[in-house]
Amino acid sequence: QVFSQHCPFLMGPIECLADVVTPDTDIQVTLSIFELASAAGIPCEVDPALVTALAGSRTGPGGSSPEDYKVSCLLLVFVAVSLPLLATDPTSLYNPELDGYNNNLHCLAKAIVQVSAALFTVHNKNIETHLKEFLLVSPALS
Repeated sequence: QVFSQHCPFLMGPIECLADVVTPDTDIQVTLSIFELASAAGIPCEVDPALVTALAGSRTGPGGSSPEDYKVSCLLLVFVAVSLPLLATDPTSLYNPELDGYNNNLHCLAKAIVQVSAALFTVHNKNIETHLKEFLLVSPALS
């Protein structure tokens, strides 16, 4: 916010670039724009640092292997199936002193969205489709 007030000529173009990104934009261009926006303090749909970290840990040389993609899908299924167990955990009670949950359950939704967005960006897949499938698989949400 301070940067926007002191350097609007610099922040304006960065904000415009971040607004122009669509799901049809090339993945490398999108990641470059999101990296610039993140460095300027603008929130992005996909965390470029997380994408870079996940892309560096791939097992297939030169690209994502089908096994890596299957593991990413299975990770989402595992999280979806684990939600009822987490919901019934005794530490999943709201603590007014912490203004949150003892086991940080309040962070789970953001973590699921961020990690799945980064994972499926690495695999160049549609994030929205996979998150819709996540909601269908999750027994706690249906």
